[in-house]
Amino acid sequence: MRVLAQAEAALLTQRGYLFPWAPVCLAVGIGGYFGLRFEPGAVFYGGMIALALACVFVGWRLNAAWAPLAAGTALVAVGFLLAGARAHVVAGPVLQWRYYGPVEGRVVALDRSASDALRITLDQVRIGDVPVDRRPQRIRLSLHGDPAHLEPGQRVMTTAHLSPPQGPVEPAGFDFRRHAWFQKLGAVGYTRVPVLAVAPAEMGVEGVQVAAWRMTISDHVRAVLPGEVGGFAAAVTTGDRSGMAQAALDQLRASNLAHLLAISGLHMGLLTGFVFVTCRIGFTALPALALRLPVRKLAAVCALFAATIYLFLSGGNVATERAFVMVCVMFGAVLLDRRAISLRAVAVAALIVLILRPETLLSPGFQMSFAATTALVAVFGALRDYGSLPGPRWLGPLWALLISSGVAGLATAPIGAAHFNTMSHYGLLANLLSVPVMGIIVVPAAVVAALLAPFGFDGLPLQIMGLGLQWILTVARWISGLDGAQGYVVSPPDFTLPVLAAALLWLILWQGRARWLGVIPACFAMAMWGQGHRPEALIAESGGLVGVMTEWGRALSKEKGSGFVASVWLENDGDSADQTMAARRWPDASPGIQRYLLGDKELVHLTGKRAATAFAECKQGQIVISPVALNLSGDCGVYDPGRLQTTGSLAFSKGRLLTSAEMSGNRLWSPKPRQ
Repeated sequence: MRVLAQAEAALLTQRGYLFPWAPVCLAVGIGGYFGLRFEPGAVFYGGMIALALACVFVGWRLNAAWAPLAAGTALVAVGFLLAGARAHVVAGPVLQWRYYGPVEGRVVALDRSASDALRITLDQVRIGDVPVDRRPQRIRLSLHGDPAHLEPGQRVMTTAHLSPPQGPVEPAGFDFRRHAWFQKLGAVGYTRVPVLAVAPAEMGVEGVQVAAWRMTISDHVRAVLPGEVGGFAAAVTTGDRSGMAQAALDQLRASNLAHLLAISGLHMGLLTGFVFVTCRIGFTALPALALRLPVRKLAAVCALFAATIYLFLSGGNVATERAFVMVCVMFGAVLLDRRAISLRAVAVAALIVLILRPETLLSPGFQMSFAATTALVAVFGALRDYGSLPGPRWLGPLWALLISSGVAGLATAPIGAAHFNTMSHYGLLANLLSVPVMGIIVVPAAVVAALLAPFGFDGLPLQIMGLGLQWILTVARWISGLDGAQGYVVSPPDFTLPVLAAALLWLILWQGRARWLGVIPACFAMAMWGQGHRPEALIAESGGLVGVMTEWGRALSKEKGSGFVASVWLENDGDSADQTMAARRWPDASPGIQRYLLGDKELVHLTGKRAATAFAECKQGQIVISPVALNLSGDCGVYDPGRLQTTGSLAFSKGRLLTSAEMSGNRLWSPKPRQ
């Protein structure tokens, strides 16, 4: 009873501070849905509904101390239900076989792939003689032929290779099938022949008018600012990255400046902050207006209007929607005479985003955005309570820049390292040199250019904007070229990020000395990161590549082919080598047949048709992997395309054989047997 009394007293001390825990509870339920290895049925959902209702009833009957626990449990159940509902709402047909033939559809988006190829997304798709009920709602094609001028709304046709969205390149890895499911992508592929226009954009612009306007603005910006600066300018104004070269993207990522490309919280905050301050100063300069109307609220309305326009011009991607919600909450608080920046406001924004798109919880963008925002609000709130920053008052902006860059960098570094396996050692320096230029030159110039564009006088502000972006690209080029600019980190165990996030949220949100207990699990999570175990052997789903762990790092069975799979394996190992270098590590390299002893078993990779034909008999204890179908005699394990299609990619870890099918489970987005 004494323990219960102490717990009740501790909960009572948190009254008034518990609301920020609401999105945390919702996120636990969403994470629970995505963590399952089976698709819940009606009985499971019914149980969750009953649990939520029971918790609401129990919370209503409990005293004030224990009611929040019941409410939190109800929110966990609601989060689970939201994620399940969203997964079923976006459901659509997925191509279940490889296809080569005619493809026709309407262009709805253009971007670039990781290989720097122009990529288009099509809807209203027609694929050969595939019936309507089995056609994907959307497909995405990389254009490796002559890239014609394309624009949203244009109906096009080509001959393309299509396949279902790929599963994890290794068991328990990132599942692109799940990502594609929520984007309604039912097939991906490429074409090496020209893309032909079937109907002009004007005939198919309904529903993609905003995207067409975006591309028109992008073309205009690139006409005024040619080259990589123009591509950068188009990316920060409309979200169109199709004009960015891969080399520039790599430099921005290596210098930790890639966030300046994504229209997210930084851009939306700088834009609305500039509009808010400018309008407030302008309204205050008019006595007749300032004495009669609340200029602060008028400026907030203007900032919200600017944010809405920016949301539409940017294409309304998830990162921009998230930033827009946060800005709306902030200026909504101004309109309601509440504190604009607080943990409560961050919690409201997180709740809205998670309710609208529960799947964003798994994205690095959501995690990094709210980690940085929560940490910044907590730190500056603590500094506000402390009093003032050290030194003279004129140093305040410099201190704010240093603290905000350092805090945001520290908050997002573990998330970025876990998802992308890299860390920029000079990222703080790069941001200190670039973010002020983005806020002082680039964003104001972009706003002035937007205001003057209808009159044809946007050339000068765009040139000024280009100077700022050229500076940022120069900084990125310099920082990325420094020795040791980019470090590589091994992928952490699955529990690391959830434990670390829970610990740091406890440290920030809990009130009182007990908050410091969060340091213990945070240290544990970071310590276990370094103890993460990588598989002794990995096998690609296609059978075209095998990677084994040696004392020199992961050795790959081929120098070319399956390049994306090879790069992901090496990144997850925290290995900076490329595929060619990793292939030279293979200890027994013979033409067509690669062998490796793995304990009491021998891995044999047949790397071509000739080797597959010559290898007619296998021995006990051998595991044979081939990208072509095999008909072998002997007692061995054979993994050819027919079997790998069922198992997915493979991993040998601590003496166990793991399959992607086993680790991913049977979910809505899992491949279904062809009918």
